[in-house]
Amino acid sequence: SIWEVDPNLRPEGRNGPLARSIASFAEYYERWAEVWEYQSLLRARPITGDSDLARQFVDLIAAYRYPQDGLPEPALREIRRIKARVEIERMPRGVRPQHHLKLGRGGLADVEWTAQLLQLKYAGRYPALRTTATLPALQAAREAGLLDHEDAERLCTAWGLASLLRDLNFLGTGRAQASRIDVLPHELGELAVVASLMGKDISDRHDVVEEYLRAARRSRTIVERVFYAHPDSP
Repeated sequence: SIWEVDPNLRPEGRNGPLARSIASFAEYYERWAEVWEYQSLLRARPITGDSDLARQFVDLIAAYRYPQDGLPEPALREIRRIKARVEIERMPRGVRPQHHLKLGRGGLADVEWTAQLLQLKYAGRYPALRTTATLPALQAAREAGLLDHEDAERLCTAWGLASLLRDLNFLGTGRAQASRIDVLPHELGELAVVASLMGKDISDRHDVVEEYLRAARRSRTIVERVFYAHPDSP
């Protein structure tokens, strides 16, 4: 096996069943699942295995990840509370929050959670939102009038640039640790490599940082307004 499977990662922990029937999944999601588990289902898609079984599972979870009437306000508050906690507790020490491509303000997580909140609220009403990918979800939200054109474009730009920089961090350093690839490069040598991979002159390497920080600031403004429901956010 390429990946080691941790049998403790199941709803009931080490005492739960190793495999579930479709019926037991249905019972779990109906009786015990929490809102973050419905959110996690937004990324669920079959990869391999029995196609009929996969179809049954996808059909089962549709009502939970795409609720017909959206989410009640207490559930929305819980998602916002979890996200705010993640921002505080998972940020690595010594890293400036605005420089973290994944967890930082306006970065990957901000954009993805915003897209997912819109899906949980509106995918029951708008089928185009029923996608496991972030950018198509944002475009569907724009087409449905849930995001205006500029907001959608700025979120997509920030997500795309953060994703690109993570990839280039890996290509440029050869290091796969999150502590390296998830942080906006700041050393001159690393910046020069990333700038070169982006097709820029190495003399413009500092423009890479400014370009990302500008996109992330714009993204975070939208996240504050759309995800955290702060209408007065500039």
